[in-house]
Amino acid sequence: MRKVLIVGAGQSGLQLALSLLSHGYDVTVMSARTPDEIRSGKVMSTQCMFHSALQHERDHKLNLWEDETVRVEGLGVSIAGPDSSRVLDWFGPLEQYAQSVDQRVKMAGWLELVEERGGKVVIHGVTTSDLAPLAKLYDLVVIAAGKGELVQLFDRIPERSPYTEPQRALSLAYVHGLEPRPEHPDKAAVRFNIIPGVGELFMIPAYTLSGNCDILFFEGIPGGPLDCWNDRPSPQEHLDRILSLMKQFLPWEYERSKNAVLTDDKATLAGGYTPVVRNAVGELASGTVVLGMADVVVANDPITGQGSNNASHCAASYLDSILERGDKPFDAEWMTAAFEKYWEYAQHVTTWTNAMLQPPPPHVLQIIGAAGENPAVAKRFANGFSDPTDFQHWFLDPAKAEKYLAEA
Repeated sequence: MRKVLIVGAGQSGLQLALSLLSHGYDVTVMSARTPDEIRSGKVMSTQCMFHSALQHERDHKLNLWEDETVRVEGLGVSIAGPDSSRVLDWFGPLEQYAQSVDQRVKMAGWLELVEERGGKVVIHGVTTSDLAPLAKLYDLVVIAAGKGELVQLFDRIPERSPYTEPQRALSLAYVHGLEPRPEHPDKAAVRFNIIPGVGELFMIPAYTLSGNCDILFFEGIPGGPLDCWNDRPSPQEHLDRILSLMKQFLPWEYERSKNAVLTDDKATLAGGYTPVVRNAVGELASGTVVLGMADVVVANDPITGQGSNNASHCAASYLDSILERGDKPFDAEWMTAAFEKYWEYAQHVTTWTNAMLQPPPPHVLQIIGAAGENPAVAKRFANGFSDPTDFQHWFLDPAKAEKYLAEA
C-alpha cells in the first residue's frame, strides 16, 4: 500500500486525501488546526462551486451538505453609472446549480471524515525543516497549504505570472437577513456588480454554521475608495462599512441588504494577495522532492470565483495522475507532468481571471451589453463559470467575440 502525506487541510488537500482513501492508499493529513478550532475560527474565504467541481465531490460521496445548502441557479450582472444609478442589469441561468459551503463547515467535516474512512490526521503546523525527516517515511508528499513558509519551496514562474502585487483589496462578510432580488425573487443567484474604476461587489448565496446565508464580497482597486481595510475594523464596524459603501456605490443592492446582520462574530475578513503561478516541484535540503497543489502553485484573484473550483479540479487531476503511476516512483519528472496535466485546464482559468482584473476592452463591453438584450449570450457567460475553458472560444479574443455576437 503506497503511503501519501498531504500537508494542508483545505479543499484540494482533503479532497485528494479522501479520494485516495477510496482507492486503498495509506493517507496521512497534517492540519494546523483541529476540526473544532476550524469551526470556531474566522471565515477563511468566499467560494462558489459550480457543477463540474461539485461533481467531483459527489463522485467520492463528499457532498455532505448538498441537501441543505441553497442552490445557486444563475449569475446576475449589474453595472453602476457615475451617479450610482444602475445602467445595466441582466440574469443568466445556470444549466446546473452551484453551491457555496463555508469552509469552516466543510473542512472541519472533511477532516473528521478522513479518520472515519481510515486515514490518519496529525494536528501540527509544519515548517520546511519538519519536512525532511517526514518525507522519508512516505512515497509521496503533497503540499496543499497555500500560505506560510512552505510556499517558498516553489519558485514563481514569471512567464505565467504577469502581476507582482495584489490587484484587488478584498473584504467580505457572511450575513443573514438579505431580501430576495426583485427581478428574480424565486431564484438564488450570484450577483456580480461592477463599479467602473472602483471595483466589484459579489453577493453569494451560501451555507454557514447557522444555516443558509449570503456573502457580501467587495473587490477594490488598490488605492481607491474600496481599499479601506488596513485599520482592521471590528466585525460590526466591518459590516457597517461594507453597507455604507454599498449605499454609496450600489444603492439598489443596499436596499435589500440594509437589515443584514452578521452570521457570527467571526464572519468578516479582509486582505489581498498577488496572483501567481509557481513551479509544482519543491526540493528540500535533503534533496527529496515534494509536489505543490492548488493555491500553492496556481493562485488566482477571486474575481472569477474559481479558487475552490480550481482546487477541486486539481485534486481530481492529481488523483488520476497518482493512480496512473501505479508502483513507479513519484519523482520530479512525474510531478512536473502531473502539474502540466492540471495546467491544461488551469491555464484557461488563469488567463480569463487575469483579463477580468483589467479595464474591460471594447469587445468585452459589447458582450456584456449584448447579454442584456440576448438571453443566449447571458446564459453562455454564466455557464462559463462552470467551464472556463469555453471563454477562449468567444470571450477573450476580439475577432472571435465579433463572430459570435454576429451569429448570436
